[in-house]
Amino acid sequence: MAVHVVLNQKGGVGKSTIAVNLAAVTADVLNTGDPEASSPVLALSVDPQGSAVWWASRVNDLPFHIAQGHDDLAGLKKLKNLPGIKHVYVDTPGWIDLSADGDSGDPLGEGAAADVLRTVLDMADLAIVPIEPEPLSFDPTARTINTVLKPRGVPYLVVVNNWDPRDGVHDLNETKGFVKANGWPLANSVIRHYKLHTRASADGLVVTEYPANRVALQAREDFYKLALELNIGGR
Repeated sequence: MAVHVVLNQKGGVGKSTIAVNLAAVTADVLNTGDPEASSPVLALSVDPQGSAVWWASRVNDLPFHIAQGHDDLAGLKKLKNLPGIKHVYVDTPGWIDLSADGDSGDPLGEGAAADVLRTVLDMADLAIVPIEPEPLSFDPTARTINTVLKPRGVPYLVVVNNWDPRDGVHDLNETKGFVKANGWPLANSVIRHYKLHTRASADGLVVTEYPANRVALQAREDFYKLALELNIGGR
C-alpha cells in the first residue's frame, strides 16, 4: 500500500483538490469496471473542515472510497492494514502545532489534531507539498518542510499548483528556482489553474468526470501526469 499525504501548513493551496483528483485518476486506471468490485483507492480527510468529504458527497457514482478521519485516531493507526486498499491520498488541514499534547481529553482540540497528523505522517510513504507560484507560499512551504517533514524523516515532493499560463512563466520560474535553491525535490508535473477545478466541488465532479472538451482534457492531463510521476518515481 502507498500512503500519500498532501500537506502544506498554508491554507488555500489546493490540498483537497490534489488529494481528491489524484484519487480519481488512480481509481480510473486501477478500477476493473466491474460494478460489484471495490475500488482499491481511498481519499482520506483528516481536516476537521471536511472539504474533501463534502465534495465527494456531491459526486454521483464516486469511483473511489472516501472517509473522514480527523476524530478517529484508533482507526488511523490501522491505515496500513485496510483490506483491498492499495493507494491512499490524505487531505490535511492548515497550521497545526505538532508539539501540542493530545492528552487533554478534548477529542477535537489542538493536541488531538496534532496526534492525528503525527499518526498519518508516521505512515506516510510520501508527502506531497503543493506550492502556488507566488511569494506568499514560500515561507509556509519552507516551514512545513523544515519543521514538520524533515525532523520526522518523511520523504516529500514539492508540486507547483494552480499556475495560470496566461500569467506567463516569470512567477512559475521564480517558484521553481526557490524550490531548487533550497534543495527540495520538485515534481516535473505542474498543475495548471482552470476554473473547472474551482467549480468542481460545487458541481459534484472529479477530474475524470469533466466534460469532454479541450480545456477539460488539459485539466485532467495534469493529474494523470502527476499520478504517473509518483508511480514511476517509486514514490
